[in-house]
Amino acid sequence: MSSRTYTDAINALNSLQSNFASIEAMKKLGPNVNRNELSINEVREYTSRLGYAPRDFNKLNIIHVTGTKGKGSTCAFTESILKQYQPDHISKIGLYTSPHLKSVRERIRINGQPIEKELFTKYFFEVWDKLTSTMSDPQEWPSLQPSDVVKPMYFKYLTILSFHVFLQEGVDTAIYEVGVGGTFDSTNIIEKPTVTGISALGIDHTFMLGNTIESITDNKTGIFKKGSPAFVSEQKEYPKTHKLIESRAKELGVSSLEFVHPDDLPDVELGLSGEFQKENAALAVRLTDSHLKAIGVDSGLTVSGGKVDSLPEKFRKGLKDVDWPGRCQIITNNPSDITWYVDGAHTVESITASSKWFKDEQLKSSSSSKKRVLLFNQQGRDNYEELLTTLYQTISGEGSKVSFDEVIFTPNITWSSGQYNPELLAKNTSEDAVKKLEIQHKFSDLWAKLDGGKAKRSVFADIETAVEYMKNEGQDLNVFVCGSLHLVGGFLVVLDNERE
Repeated sequence: MSSRTYTDAINALNSLQSNFASIEAMKKLGPNVNRNELSINEVREYTSRLGYAPRDFNKLNIIHVTGTKGKGSTCAFTESILKQYQPDHISKIGLYTSPHLKSVRERIRINGQPIEKELFTKYFFEVWDKLTSTMSDPQEWPSLQPSDVVKPMYFKYLTILSFHVFLQEGVDTAIYEVGVGGTFDSTNIIEKPTVTGISALGIDHTFMLGNTIESITDNKTGIFKKGSPAFVSEQKEYPKTHKLIESRAKELGVSSLEFVHPDDLPDVELGLSGEFQKENAALAVRLTDSHLKAIGVDSGLTVSGGKVDSLPEKFRKGLKDVDWPGRCQIITNNPSDITWYVDGAHTVESITASSKWFKDEQLKSSSSSKKRVLLFNQQGRDNYEELLTTLYQTISGEGSKVSFDEVIFTPNITWSSGQYNPELLAKNTSEDAVKKLEIQHKFSDLWAKLDGGKAKRSVFADIETAVEYMKNEGQDLNVFVCGSLHLVGGFLVVLDNERE
């Protein structure tokens, strides 16, 4: 109905979130429960109700990417390079990623831009109404399976919506970032991707993927498809996974498998900071070239012995012009004399990488004498203490010349009113724990043990109050914002609001 608004769509979408209690119950079931297979079968069922068969998605010419860290950046580099081939060879590029920073529309992009509110609302309710109209009489519901009467949960719904949007909008190249894992991820109903890619692997989402690198690797290689080429970042942290990856590639029938090393890429300027981004850029280059070949385009890129000999100018421009906020982002154009170093790292591996980036920036910066502040939160992972410890040891460990003068911990609540931005509402954490700031006080106590009580420690109930506090400190600051994409998203919303 035309009277329904974008706000109505967001409210309806938020009603599909899993709450804290259900997530905790799922964690107790362990990683080997059949719910994973049931979950992906639900996606097939829901897309069927919309009138789509999996083969219909082949029209999108999909590049499918997974990994533990760097998969989003890899997708962003890939999109940026492919934009250089418009409009002569590609009409519309779709990009599906998660999570979002400020607006859920960031997850569904066309030609580099989040879809407009009007389009989001239109397509959202087309899917919503179609799934409602295909349900049986409510009197029959008790005898039906839950998936017959309940709409897909948040991530599944957005995945299904993205397929609908891209097909309806005539997208002829699409890049899909896996949400969690690979084999049973909602995106993995794709039958014939043009190419698949895996970025750096690590230990994460253990309650769904298992707590060993072998089980995680096995799951993530589930995106490999028969007849499609596969490219995998060289696993520096877990080289023993290479044999398993090779075995899975053979088992699943990929047309070829190549491991990509960052040194395979010649010197080139990247639009994303951080030395580790060269790994993601190198992977993106090979994925893009393979995709272009699949759609009949000769990029001019040449490779010998695994190394890129000549990198076409379009590739160089794409790598330089990439825009991926919230990942090793430096913000200086704000009213206060504060330099913000922003990264949404939230795994041990990504925290290590982003912390090295921040430390390197401080050591080479002429403003390194400025007061350093950490703004941190991680609300959703069981190993949150390990994440903060990793950050401290990487930046300020024994012999380091970089330390924090003050550390600030907040929940992901956006505003001082106690409200979340509607598009950043999270139901998957304990409301009681958030209100009591339980984890934030644990972080504060842990930091005192880590640095011997040297840094000033503060706990605030929301992001806005923390940002306002730093603005009013009356001195130059270098602030590292890290620990969660949800924190970074809320921070960017607050910062943007203050600039208006």
